[in-house]
Amino acid sequence: MTDINVVLAELKRGTDQIFSEQDLIEKLKENRPLRIKLGADPTAPDIHLGHTVVLNKLRQFQNFGHEVIFLIGDFTATVGDPSGKNATRPPLSREDVLRNAETYKEQIFKILDPQKTRIVFNSDWLGELGTVGMIRLASNYTVARMLERDDFKKRFSNNQSIAIHEFIYPLLQGYDSVHLKADVELGGTDQTFNLLIGRELQKSDGQKPQVAMTLPLLVGLDGEKKMSKSLGNYIGVSDEPNEMFGKVMSISDELMWDWYDLLSFRPLAEIAQFKQDVANGANPRDVKVLLAKEIIARFHSEAAADAAEQEFINRFQKGALPDEMPEFTFEGEIGLANLLKEAGLVGSTSEAIRMVQQGGVKINGEKVDDAKLTVSTSTAVYQVGKRKFARVTVK
Repeated sequence: MTDINVVLAELKRGTDQIFSEQDLIEKLKENRPLRIKLGADPTAPDIHLGHTVVLNKLRQFQNFGHEVIFLIGDFTATVGDPSGKNATRPPLSREDVLRNAETYKEQIFKILDPQKTRIVFNSDWLGELGTVGMIRLASNYTVARMLERDDFKKRFSNNQSIAIHEFIYPLLQGYDSVHLKADVELGGTDQTFNLLIGRELQKSDGQKPQVAMTLPLLVGLDGEKKMSKSLGNYIGVSDEPNEMFGKVMSISDELMWDWYDLLSFRPLAEIAQFKQDVANGANPRDVKVLLAKEIIARFHSEAAADAAEQEFINRFQKGALPDEMPEFTFEGEIGLANLLKEAGLVGSTSEAIRMVQQGGVKINGEKVDDAKLTVSTSTAVYQVGKRKFARVTVK
């Protein structure tokens, strides 16, 4: 049997908070397969690296012999989770939910062990709650307690609307834990309130409360906001190897260390040595290459990672991509010609148009031939001629 301290140290790696660590130790001492729950509302069809932070933690639990319950919130997605939002999120149609759910099921097994994963849909039990069951569930929490949640508190103080169904959502998520008799529930830091409600509802039902384990939110390519498909600052687990490589290489050197902490499987001592090497003058780009290849090998293969590195060398380094370049951020959609002018890569929009027509403009190493291109949410390296570069984020 693996030493419980070794197991605990591995499970704690990369976590933000555990409610409570002592509860987790007691459950591990029971020496039985624990039920580890993760809920995901299929609001978008692509799983990105931000999702894998918690999925990797689930895989760790599986490696230690525990059962993962991957809950697809097909019922709760039709309600709409307000977590971390400053406005009401519109619910999805049933058709959208089911279509996205199928895609989720395909992608999670890039990380999870299918033999140790149980996929469930919460419509199987929430759909049967009925009016009486819903009222009984709602009686467990007061409005005052709900307003303790940070996003609700901010919206209330700013006189922004909070719909009643948004109070219902965290109760439904908590009831999922009651129904499944979850031992541990994982989620991002924005899910802390919801996970703790699960503990409270389990206590009310006479169950031992689940351990609530939160993990940091992965910052996206823009270096500012959490990775999100809607913001365009993400890397999908199904992205092509070359696209993955280029996107990882586009992140800032500072953000790279956060990604190492949350995404890499390398020993912590090895990552610490990388940091020391860079502090002593090593090129951070070389360390970033290792991270890019590790991620690509995980979702494709080592051969694909090697090929993507070579493609990057052929496209960028042989084209003298500088280690440092100016960075710009623009709000809202912007035309390519204006972007190039505002980033100081050309002197005027007419020059930008002329450079595009002459084949002298590249985005992430790809030649651009549309001078009227409109750029929306993205982070990319823009190049004009052979020597002018800028890393530009459009939000």
